[in-house]
Amino acid sequence: MNRYDTLISKEGLVMKKIYVLGLAVGLVILAVTSVCFAADYDYKTMTPDIEKALKNRQSRYHQLQSLKQEGVIGENNKGYVTDLKNNAAAATLTAAENRDRRVLYEALAEQNKLGSTGLLEVQKAFADVQREKAGPGDMVQSSSGDWKKKS
Repeated sequence: MNRYDTLISKEGLVMKKIYVLGLAVGLVILAVTSVCFAADYDYKTMTPDIEKALKNRQSRYHQLQSLKQEGVIGENNKGYVTDLKNNAAAATLTAAENRDRRVLYEALAEQNKLGSTGLLEVQKAFADVQREKAGPGDMVQSSSGDWKKKS
């Protein structure tokens, strides 16, 4: 391998690292913006609790999607996920997801100075967003409380 080939090889490695870093940053931005666009709420301050909740949600995303597609969990009308089959593993996952969602919802309500009804307002907005984002076959709860598969 001559000097030119070595330089090209190192350049390629650097470009791969930049690409992976850019992809990771893009995923974090996507996670944050999808949360923030609900009813135009945004985080005024990115606290450690918010960062942790977002990171936790990102790490369990694929598990949640899989359980949603299996009909084990669904998106309820309060902005949280519900274990529909009394599955122990799903119950643990939904509890963790709901804790993190609660952290995010409370932060949005507080940071946007939404008052005493702010948390309910944020929860409803996110329930609407999650219902809309649900994939075909996912279980969603209507605002009236009925569960159905999204078509």
